[in-house]
This record gives sequence, C-alpha cells and structure tokens, in this order.
Amino acid sequence: MNRGFYTILAAQFFSALADNALLFAAIALLFTLHAPAWHTPVLQQFFVFAYIVLAPFVGPFADSLPKGRVMFVANAVKLAGCVAMLLGMHPLFAYGIVGVGASMYSPAKYGILTEYLPHQKLVFANGWMEGLTVAAIILGAILGGIMLGPEFADYLLKHGEVPGVDLWIDTVPEVAIVCILTLYFVAAVINLYIPKVAIDHRMPKRNPLFILQDFWHSFRLLWRDPLGQVSLAVTTLFWGAGATLRLMVLTWAALVLKFDLERATQLTAVVAVGIALGSILAARYVSLQRAVRVLPVGIAMGLVVMSMIFVTDWRVAIALLVLVGAMGGYFVVPMNALLQHRGHLLMGAGHSIAVQNFNENLSILVLLGIYALMIKMELSMNSIIVAFGLFIAATMAWITVKHWHDQDQG
Repeated sequence: MNRGFYTILAAQFFSALADNALLFAAIALLFTLHAPAWHTPVLQQFFVFAYIVLAPFVGPFADSLPKGRVMFVANAVKLAGCVAMLLGMHPLFAYGIVGVGASMYSPAKYGILTEYLPHQKLVFANGWMEGLTVAAIILGAILGGIMLGPEFADYLLKHGEVPGVDLWIDTVPEVAIVCILTLYFVAAVINLYIPKVAIDHRMPKRNPLFILQDFWHSFRLLWRDPLGQVSLAVTTLFWGAGATLRLMVLTWAALVLKFDLERATQLTAVVAVGIALGSILAARYVSLQRAVRVLPVGIAMGLVVMSMIFVTDWRVAIALLVLVGAMGGYFVVPMNALLQHRGHLLMGAGHSIAVQNFNENLSILVLLGIYALMIKMELSMNSIIVAFGLFIAATMAWITVKHWHDQDQG
C-alpha cells in the first residue's frame, strides 16, 4: 500500500470521527430542548433520508468527477450542516443536511478503492477502511462523551473567550459542535491531497429521467447477480441493525446499568471495538473467493444479541458487546468487498455503492422507525432486545439458505 491509500484512509477517519461525535452532540442538544424520547431514533432517520432520496444521483456524481474532489465537496456540505445546527436550526433538520453530505461522500470513499487498487487487495483495503471507520466511531463516541461532560465545556467557555467578541456559545452541546467543526475542516484539507484516478463510467446523459432509469437498471442488475444479491442483502441488514443497536445500547445502559449519557455514549464505542477486531480478522483470514462462507456468523450474532437481557454487570456487558461487534465485523467486511468487486465489474464503483447506500439506509430508516414505534408503545427493553436479536438471526438464516439453494440450482 502506498501513500495515496493512507491519505484516503486519513480523510475518511477525520470525516467519520466528526460525523459520529456530532450524532451525540445532536442527541444532547435534543435533551436541552426537552424533545420527546422518540426524537432520538428519528434524528438518525433524518440523516439517512438523504441517502435514499439522493441515491440515483450521488453515484453518477461520484463517477463523473475525480473522487477526491467529490469528497471535498461532500465534506463542505457536512460542515454547512454543522454550522446550521450551531446557528439555531433544529437538530433534526441540521443533521439532515449533514446526511446530504454523507450521502455524497460514501460512493466516492468506497469507489476510489476499486479504482485505485487491484481487486486482490480489496478485502485487505476494506478491512482497513472499515477498521479505521470503526476506530472513528469508537473515538467519536469517546470524544463526544468527553465534550458533553460539563468540565470540558466549562474549561473552554472560561478560557476560550475572545475579548470584546460575543460568540453566543453558552451550552455544553454548542461547545461540542464548535470542536467538531474543526474536525470537518481537517478532513476537508486532507481531501485536497487524495490522488486523482481516471474517471470511471461517466454518464452519457445528465437529465434526471435518464439518471433515474440508469439507477433502476443498476439496482436490478445488482440484485439479480447471485454474488451481488447475497452481499447486498447482508450489508443491508448489517447497517440497519447496527444503527438501531447503537441507540438501543444507549437506552439499555441507562435503564439496566444506570449509566448517565456520558458513560452510555462511551459504552456504544465498545461495540465498535469489536467490529474493528472482527474487521482485522476478516482482512487477515478471509479471501474474496471465500467471502460467502462467513454467513453463519451473522446467525450466531443475532442469538448473542438476545443474551443482553441476562446482563446486569457492566464488565459482562463490555465483553458481550465486544463479541457482538467482532462477529459483525467478521462477516460484513468480506461481504462489503465482494459487493464492491461485483458492482465495479457490472456498473461502475460509484453506481454500485449508490445502490448499496440506498438499500442500507432504507434498512436503517425502517428499523429505526420500528424501534421508535416500540419506544412510543412503551414496550420493555427486554422485549425489544429479544425481537431485535430474533430478527437478525432469522434474516441471516434465510439469506444463507437461499444462497446455498440458488447455488445448487445454478
């Protein structure tokens, strides 16, 4: 791996670090506004909505320009959403603007891997990309917890004042958002040094109707491809379940472990530690040709999630969440690499990742909606955990059986 690859990783790390820290700052801001409890999962729904609506357009956009430039523009949109939140826009809408930037960023960050590296290195590169993204999730949660602590905010408010200038920053979440702006700025600067690669699969036409038709063609093509189908189904389930699990852990930690928001936020990082470990193991031991053999791990992960209902000690909770994360990382990294490889061959990197984002974020939208509805119905946390674990295990079992059946038929 050369310097260009590590530049791509660095840009992704700082952008993802800011995204994840901002999520917890936005949640804290909702608390200060006395928003209803179900607004928390809805917050992330606003973020992923752009992935779904803009999916037909962000893929062609990523394929029509050098991907480093696309990442720079997308990062600027994220920064604008962060500023809007700081200036008083409701967190739901401001975080939605950040989601627009993230939806533009994703096809470029993954697409450049398939264009910049040979396919033999894709699982390895994805292991690094996912591992570093997860490291950003871990540090984002830790950093978010630290920045939302009153000591940190009090220190900055006391020592960060500019004489004669009133910056109207007077709450803990606002202080955190100002710090997060710095991370977005660092990511934008690194974006400028990403190596240029040849433009891949440029769109022959740019009118919206053609773009929508092209997206629908790519969507059907990927779902009809045997390997594309199984990898897309698995990654769709994983990211929808992962986004829901992160918010479930926040609530579960408060109810069962009696953690405050700062410690509960940092506990979500434990799952990410596990994902990083699983990603490293997958990058080391799973080849692209053997990617589908990891499917049974997904079934086991769903069963392990259900065991959360028996945990009352924080040390056991940490071990269990690391295991859940490791299992998730081990099966999703090979699936992600396989999906990128098939998509690159069938339709172009940006197009395939836009289709992937559409499916994954539709899954996040639906599962978070169901979770928000369960909270509104005042179901017990144990009931939610059992239903969630059963859903993961049953869906992964169905995907596994269907894939082996299709192979036998083929």
